[in-house]
Amino acid sequence: MALMQKLKLRRRDDIRRPRSVSAAPIALVAIVAIVCVVVAVLSAARRSDDVELVQERKLLTHAIIDRGRRVLRELENVAASNDIVLQLHYNFDPDWVHHLVGLRLATFFDHEHVFVVDRTDRLSYAMLGNASVEPSRFDPVRPDLGRIIELLRDRAPPRQDEIVLEPSVDTATGLNHPRRAQRMQTFMGRPAIVAGVAAGMAGDTGLIPAEAATLLLAVKYIDGQLLSDIGVRFDLPNLRVVGTEAAREDENLFPLADAAGQTIARLAWTPNRPGATIVATVMPFMTIAFGGFALLTGFALRYIRRSAARIAEGEDRLRHLAMHDPLSGLPNRTYFGDRLAAVIGDTHRDGSDAAVLAIDLDHFKDINDTLGHHIGDGLISVVAQRLVHAVRHEDLVARLGGDEFAVITTDAPDHMAIEALAARLIAVLRAPYLVSGHTLLIGASIGIATVDRRSGDAADIMRRADVALYRAKNEGRCRACIYDANMDADLRARKQLEVDLRAAIENDGLSVAYQPIMNASGAKMIGVEALCRWDHPVRGNVPPSDFIPIAEGCELIIPLGEWVLRKACLEAKPWDGLTVAVNVSPLQFRRQDFVEVIERILTETGIDPHRVELELTESTLLGNVEEAEKAMRRLKAIGVRFALDDFGTGYSSLLYLRSYPFDRIKIDRSFVHSIETAADAASIVHAIVSLGRGLGMKVTSEGVETAEQQLFLRAAGVHSLQGFRFGKPVPAGAISELLQPPTVVPAQAAAG
Repeated sequence: MALMQKLKLRRRDDIRRPRSVSAAPIALVAIVAIVCVVVAVLSAARRSDDVELVQERKLLTHAIIDRGRRVLRELENVAASNDIVLQLHYNFDPDWVHHLVGLRLATFFDHEHVFVVDRTDRLSYAMLGNASVEPSRFDPVRPDLGRIIELLRDRAPPRQDEIVLEPSVDTATGLNHPRRAQRMQTFMGRPAIVAGVAAGMAGDTGLIPAEAATLLLAVKYIDGQLLSDIGVRFDLPNLRVVGTEAAREDENLFPLADAAGQTIARLAWTPNRPGATIVATVMPFMTIAFGGFALLTGFALRYIRRSAARIAEGEDRLRHLAMHDPLSGLPNRTYFGDRLAAVIGDTHRDGSDAAVLAIDLDHFKDINDTLGHHIGDGLISVVAQRLVHAVRHEDLVARLGGDEFAVITTDAPDHMAIEALAARLIAVLRAPYLVSGHTLLIGASIGIATVDRRSGDAADIMRRADVALYRAKNEGRCRACIYDANMDADLRARKQLEVDLRAAIENDGLSVAYQPIMNASGAKMIGVEALCRWDHPVRGNVPPSDFIPIAEGCELIIPLGEWVLRKACLEAKPWDGLTVAVNVSPLQFRRQDFVEVIERILTETGIDPHRVELELTESTLLGNVEEAEKAMRRLKAIGVRFALDDFGTGYSSLLYLRSYPFDRIKIDRSFVHSIETAADAASIVHAIVSLGRGLGMKVTSEGVETAEQQLFLRAAGVHSLQGFRFGKPVPAGAISELLQPPTVVPAQAAAG
């Protein structure tokens, strides 16, 4: 019996042991759960405090900006009266200004300082502490007012966060809104809002020239009562300006910067902490309601997990948006820079080789200008897809902005492999695109910079790639160039040539040469073609093949083209019976004011429009056919003629002949040079002549150099000839001499 009882007791102990042991993990889980909940609550509270702090900083920033605009409106209200404007400008009286302007601004709007600046930018009135004082007292701080005066005089463009409003008249009320400006800066060692108004009359009265307007300035310090009002309004306790001393631990420090990015004041306030309220509210309930802890904890943890997931998802989304281009979905310049820095570090560490390819689409601007930005955006998206599929998965494709892309490849064992990759990318990008029903053809130029142990930082690598890209574009586009040290010198030379060309255009340092255009027999000159020439004071004669691409690249081709047309019209005006042909660049032709510019030049020079012939190439007409045709017909209505230059070298010449009202087509010199050696060239010339005659257009052949070429072209039916056989381009004086009738020698003088 005793043994049986012992066995029963042992079984009971065995049953109790696992139950007592299982309580420990339950308690541990409960403790861990409590700790987790507390940590989660504190974390959420801290995050709430952070969000609140960010919001308070935004409120403070907007409040100060709003106060600056308010100061500007207050100042404008005083200067809007024509009586006050005339008093300030023509009958200036310091006492009158003090009582009706200075005290008004100080009394009603609490402005600390009021100044009047005359037309010579001299202080003629100054107010300090509601009292009119000698303006000379502010001579030591006169530079503090220099920037606002420059903005009001329109001598400098506004920086970010500087407000400049142009003069206007309210059509509803008839009120005058003069030119206004406002900025934040340090004034007399204190942060301040400085605003100014150029006192002027409404409308174009002519009484007060804009450049001679009297300036009314006001200064409102960002401290004291202003900060107190902002703190009360936006619940920013103890808002104040702190100097160089450190803020208290419970305060937030906010640097206030001016438009140039310089800190002008350090603001501190006691931030609201909603997180503490959350903790104080939640923790007592958790303590009291411990019995329902399991259920409450489950819901709380689930809620926190969901909140954390949403926050993390939002952060990931923001991070992705910050590092990727929204249009193409490719990494942006920031992401690209980080990746390039990492690749450079890898090459320095393990000696591996890499390369950066800077890609720029050729003539992308033409598509944007002619078909619209929505077509350009669609093209960018397709280009991005092609680039991604054309490189390895390990390589990085990024969009740096506009039509600029870049590729980082770590598969760069030698220059041959890099050039093969670049050639593949160019071939991929040259294939036709179909975007919104438009078939588009573009190319790409690529600049390559290799990355190895000797490479510098990311900025240096990108500079080299850009220099190589510049070389690729200058060598004809749609090609790739690998950077070498000589490119820097070439680039500097081209930049200097660009500067010299700009100066030559502005200072009339160019000249125009004229190449004769003869009739079919070559016996009579019927016209000339105007060609620009540049005799550089240091370089000597600079060929057009050198400076014309530079002018096209930096858009100097527009003023250059206008200069050549005006010069040619002036010099050719006395040549009765001769037409003068002038080349028109694509950038000139696509400008909205192209027709107006041509009409103005014709009017200014007084030349007969029927003697002017504008030569266009096929590339000039790419894009909006309707707008180009309208421009041509407007000029043809006044007598201007048009010639299609370099005919036969493009891919859609017949379409242009159907769509545009050309008077003449010019056979490209490449066909003329080949007619004696290639049968197909001769056939093409015959076809072009037949086509021109069938369409009622004159046909001119360029590049005629030999008698055989002349005979062939005359037999083919060409109307006019041009080339070295009849003369090289010469100055206007030589053309005038050719047009002089031959001198008849009297018979008696000849016999003597």
